[in-house]
Amino acid sequence: MDVDYRLAFEMAPVGLIVSRNRSMVDCNRLVCEMFGFSRELLLGQTFQMLYPSADEYERLGAHMAPILNAKGFYADNRIMKRANGEMFWCHVSGRALNRDAPHASGIWSFEDLSSQRAMKAELTGREREVAARLLEGLTSKEIGKALEISHRTVEIYRARLMRKYGASTAADLVHKLITG
Repeated sequence: MDVDYRLAFEMAPVGLIVSRNRSMVDCNRLVCEMFGFSRELLLGQTFQMLYPSADEYERLGAHMAPILNAKGFYADNRIMKRANGEMFWCHVSGRALNRDAPHASGIWSFEDLSSQRAMKAELTGREREVAARLLEGLTSKEIGKALEISHRTVEIYRARLMRKYGASTAADLVHKLITG
């Protein structure tokens, strides 16, 4: 079978990025369309330009490294940022090509979830992180451990999220986060 791998990469139904040391060395057309950057602007840059803040980029990188090291892959739903500053929910999954050096090289896929999950409220970086973990089904204690903050602090952020989304219960908040 004769397969054109470059064509498959370009025409994939999800955005794809090949990375080296958390910098983008190649990407497909869908990544450019999703994030609103030209390929030339993305290549050679770190993933930080796709995150809502430098803090989130650093914290998530530190969070992912041991998981990539142990499993070789990582996936989550998170809020990302387009070139125009618009925030959107995105499913991100990736594989480390060398588990012993998880950020050294990898392949990452990005799927825009904004058609299923709209951003309805302006959220802080921590609120975005707590919201993403709530959607994973984690408890306040588990979120606190993952984010290295107390579970009481997580509960404060969850209360803020509930206010911003007009949710009356934790289950209602999760529903509103999912449906936008």
